[in-house]
Amino acid sequence: MNTMKPTIRDSVGDKLFLMSIYVILSLLLVVVLYPLIYIFSSSFSSPSAVTSGRVFLWPVEFSLKGYSTLIENPKIMTGYANSLFYTAAGTIISVALTIMIAYPLSRKTLFGRNMLMMLITFTLLFSGGLIPTYLVVKQMGLIDTRWALLIPNAIWVWQVIIARTFFQSSIPDELIDSSEIDGCSDLRFMWSVVVPLSKPIIAVLFLMYAVGQWNSYFDALIYLKTAKLFPLQLILRSIIILNNSSNATDALKLVERQQLAELLKYSLIVVATLPVLIIYPFVQRYFVQGMLVGSVKG
Repeated sequence: MNTMKPTIRDSVGDKLFLMSIYVILSLLLVVVLYPLIYIFSSSFSSPSAVTSGRVFLWPVEFSLKGYSTLIENPKIMTGYANSLFYTAAGTIISVALTIMIAYPLSRKTLFGRNMLMMLITFTLLFSGGLIPTYLVVKQMGLIDTRWALLIPNAIWVWQVIIARTFFQSSIPDELIDSSEIDGCSDLRFMWSVVVPLSKPIIAVLFLMYAVGQWNSYFDALIYLKTAKLFPLQLILRSIIILNNSSNATDALKLVERQQLAELLKYSLIVVATLPVLIIYPFVQRYFVQGMLVGSVKG
């Protein structure tokens, strides 16, 4: 005997509401996606097509002039290697320090944790400023060293707050009590229990710190003097400035230089964002889970 499952039919109002939601989301998708497609298409177009505004959706007069100009510059590979090092080393240091400060602050047994948290949050609203920070970095002997990009901004307050909230909501006190009964030390508990249970928030921290390290250039501009230590972002900035300079005496060469500078902007954006676009799909599921769990409690 066949039984028919009852179905609930949407009313006309519900259908119109869903249709309007789909239309709005589609428009938002176009608004977000089109600039990315335009930048990608412009980077594979000819310099004249880019400057004349003929690029709309697809590459016009397909050309690799922008990328070939970047590859021919020997500083690009050095900058790439430096940025990879700064991103990898800086992210590991930042995530380790963030966990080491956020987990103790999440435990009720830590004496004065509220005062410490208030002092940490205070730095989110007020800072010493550029000149005092520079003087501190100089006094520590970090000027024109790789450590200048790894240590001064190793810990971000917002990431500490997110990690602390995650530990409070995901690591129960009963688990800590049982581990103490078994004779487990605090360091052993953190390494064997807390870290394996915190993969979502660790992935979130890795992504946030990695993106921040990869895109940063201001610290390098302030603290570094040797060109071989420059990250990719600083080298790309110098290339754009160099190609925008109007030192050419011939009018035709000046126009070609300006067209190439406009093309290089789009090629540089693609080159600079490619590593982040490659990494993000692998940590996206952890990113969503960690952000949701880390935002339940304050």
